[in-house]
Amino acid sequence: MSLSNFSAGADPAHSGSQLTKVTMPALADMKRQGKPISALTAYDYATARVVDEAGIDLMLVGDSLAMVVLGHENTLAVTMDEMLHHTRAVRRAVRRALVVADMPFGSYHGSTEAGVANAIRFIKEAGAEAVKVEGPRTELVRALVEAEIPVVCHLGLTPQSVHRMGGFRVQARTADAARRLRADARALERAGAGAIVLEGIPREAAAAITAELQIPTIGIGAGPDCDGQILVFHDLVNLSFAPAAKFVRRYADAATLFRSAIEHYREDVEHRTFPSDRESYHLPAEVREGRPMSAEDADAVVNNDALQDFGEFSRS
Repeated sequence: MSLSNFSAGADPAHSGSQLTKVTMPALADMKRQGKPISALTAYDYATARVVDEAGIDLMLVGDSLAMVVLGHENTLAVTMDEMLHHTRAVRRAVRRALVVADMPFGSYHGSTEAGVANAIRFIKEAGAEAVKVEGPRTELVRALVEAEIPVVCHLGLTPQSVHRMGGFRVQARTADAARRLRADARALERAGAGAIVLEGIPREAAAAITAELQIPTIGIGAGPDCDGQILVFHDLVNLSFAPAAKFVRRYADAATLFRSAIEHYREDVEHRTFPSDRESYHLPAEVREGRPMSAEDADAVVNNDALQDFGEFSRS
């Protein structure tokens, strides 16, 4: 496979290990070998670190952060600066997964030159290893590839087209529409796309496209026949605060877990059981008992525990 090996360095989560970095060519190798591609969204350092350590192959800094992180009703409001900010946070955490950044609405819908310039910012300023664009934009894909920027494309239900589509509706529902979608996928492959996300289309249409292309397809609401699957992290763990779509499988209930932990914390604060004496710093016994002790010695004793704490924190 087209993978790069590198040392994990001082990262304690991977200390002493060799990691196999996923690259865009590696995804094509995975398709040829029949190895399914796992993909998931992430939007911050902590989430990205957990996702990467779990072995996910492709991490998408999705414009879905507009909804699940920023609270907007669709993806259209998120800006370039916001996407760059979140991509930088994710990239700092990732050692193995391929980091793909969603180009937000308006960042590539004008001239091809403007689209390339914005894509370069994701690579140069945020550390993304590929960008994702929605729709059959073959001219833009060719220009991005010419600029040495790997591209993931997105067909079917494209959330940035929500107004044109009249809502989040399943696409390619007729034979003609499915044929057009297949033609678009072939054109994007010829233009140089490295992979294609297929969202919200019938399983049969996705299976036909997957069988026809040499590049991998990654499905979300497109059935099990794609070369890989992607979900929104917040949907996976029930943090989206919205009814789950048909294609979403919830693997955990983080909302209940977090809420319970926070309620217990609040109760402990209200009952003055947190913090306990063991969770507090103390004056030295000499100072408490009124015995003579220099300020320097007292400071050293008081800060000994704190220095140990902060030392552990700095190594984590």
